[in-house]
Amino acid sequence: MNQDAIAATLRTRLADLERRLARIREDAAQAHSSDSAEQAQERENDEVLDAIGNETAVAIASIRGALQRIEDGSYGICADCGEAIGEARLSTLPETTTCVQCKAAKERAG
Repeated sequence: MNQDAIAATLRTRLADLERRLARIREDAAQAHSSDSAEQAQERENDEVLDAIGNETAVAIASIRGALQRIEDGSYGICADCGEAIGEARLSTLPETTTCVQCKAAKERAG
């Protein structure tokens, strides 16, 4: 597993997400129309923007965490069991903190 390549990919994704979040925040700061019908639609749009912004912020935090783990040498180690996370899982979800077995156990537990 080439952690330098993974880090580069994560940094690219991080930059993209940070730009997206900045655009979302700009859109959310736009003034509302004086028309009440349009205001209702704009408020619904604001709720959608908030949800997308929250999801984006969570993704940013996950990527930053993965970059920190690469930096401190703990990348690729399951946070739950301490075993190695499989390369296939890391290539699919490079910001993951758990191995397949621990993730499945969490899902079964509810």
